[in-house]
Amino acid sequence: MLSQSVYTLINQQNGNLSFKVFEFDNSSYFDHIQRNNYFTIIIINSGQGLAKVDLNEYVFEENTMFAFYPYQPFMLSSEGSLVGVCIQFHHDFFCIYRHHKEIAANGILFNNIYEQPFIRLDQNNKITLMNIVREIVNELKMEALRKDEVLVSYLKIFLVLATRIKLEQQSVDQTRTIGTKQLTIVQNLRNAIEENFRIKHSASDYAKILHVTPIALSRVTKNHFNITLSDLITERIIVEAKRELYLTDKTVKEIAYELGYEDEYYFSRVFKGKTDISPQFYRENIGFNRGAS
Repeated sequence: MLSQSVYTLINQQNGNLSFKVFEFDNSSYFDHIQRNNYFTIIIINSGQGLAKVDLNEYVFEENTMFAFYPYQPFMLSSEGSLVGVCIQFHHDFFCIYRHHKEIAANGILFNNIYEQPFIRLDQNNKITLMNIVREIVNELKMEALRKDEVLVSYLKIFLVLATRIKLEQQSVDQTRTIGTKQLTIVQNLRNAIEENFRIKHSASDYAKILHVTPIALSRVTKNHFNITLSDLITERIIVEAKRELYLTDKTVKEIAYELGYEDEYYFSRVFKGKTDISPQFYRENIGFNRGAS
């Protein structure tokens, strides 16, 4: 696949990892909980196993691509060999939040509370993405001018193509697995959460908005998203909190208030309960203050 196993680009200002590509031929790299402070993309070329992501479990096979955002807990286990390639990049190198309008990746590939964290690759898609990976590796091997800009360009292309694949699969999968009535409820629920998550935090609020019983809405939510409605609402709040912590200099108290929490300490407990780190720790390691330093 690739001529050597590991290629990296280091941030010369702080010595941290900016970009990394490596091959793996077993599951030992990912067979324990990962909480990386960078984005991780994993393409499984052969093998199968079980992925544990956040609070959910997914069975995966070969020709699967995972996409994990910073500090998202995940692990991959496999009884047999697991062969593939991994791409990792830091916020300081490429900010998904700043480029999300260009590549439409944030909320689709990463930080997507509505869909499973992987896509299936057919042979053509896999060849296309792996060709880009090879170009990335060739660039990492060179000592050339503006290497980081070339790598960002390749990464953008990779993310755009991967996003297209996922959008196509979402449309097909929904049509196959959900009846028309349930699909309407799911879409209406998504819209309602997007419009109201800053002020409405309870499952009963959304049942009222959609004019369905809380039990019926909870059942549809569990069947489609594999998490409770309360968790779905909270995870959307966390996504927005991360964006604010990364992109702005607002205090944690200000962000909490804008997201409907009058008590910033309660908000911090909710944030830490979902991410295992505090909002301040997230900002210091990923967000605005770090980027400004």
